[in-house]
Amino acid sequence: MDAAQQEATARARELQRNWYGEPLGALFRKLIDDLGLNQARLAGVLGLSAPMLSQLMSGQRAKIGNPAVVQRVQLLQELAAQVADGSVSAAEATERMDEIKRSQGGSVLSNTTHTTNSSGAPTVKRVVREIQSLLRSVAAAGDIIEAADTLAATHPELAEFLRVYGAGRTSDAVTHYQSHQN
Repeated sequence: MDAAQQEATARARELQRNWYGEPLGALFRKLIDDLGLNQARLAGVLGLSAPMLSQLMSGQRAKIGNPAVVQRVQLLQELAAQVADGSVSAAEATERMDEIKRSQGGSVLSNTTHTTNSSGAPTVKRVVREIQSLLRSVAAAGDIIEAADTLAATHPELAEFLRVYGAGRTSDAVTHYQSHQN
């Protein structure tokens, strides 16, 4: 890989970090490991071709163009967390992955049973990810920051919201959300 290709890959991974919270290669490798998949199976569940998945993982492509695929990624992340905490068995996970594969997407802010905690309320992380996904589906992080800068003088709380949720990391946004719930 020459210097120009390395620079393009680094830029794509940085964009992925801004849009998705981390480079897609790392995110997809976690899903593969946590759910016991291979790349071909992950591509199938997400509704991507194997070459497209590979390009996203390697940084040859930066963005997932289909919002339904982004939503499936989020659903798989939730499923992986449930498998990790033991609330979903391997057999149930396989069945749920088949359901995720068949899902058509729809609203980025879905209201599924997979997004709640034991009390039935949406988890903070899920709420934050839905907000991030919605913002990032309409603008890149740089555009969101530019909008926040424009709003800072007249609407500082909205500017802060855009910076934290639209261009920030999920963990920072969760902390921000929790600190403002007091």
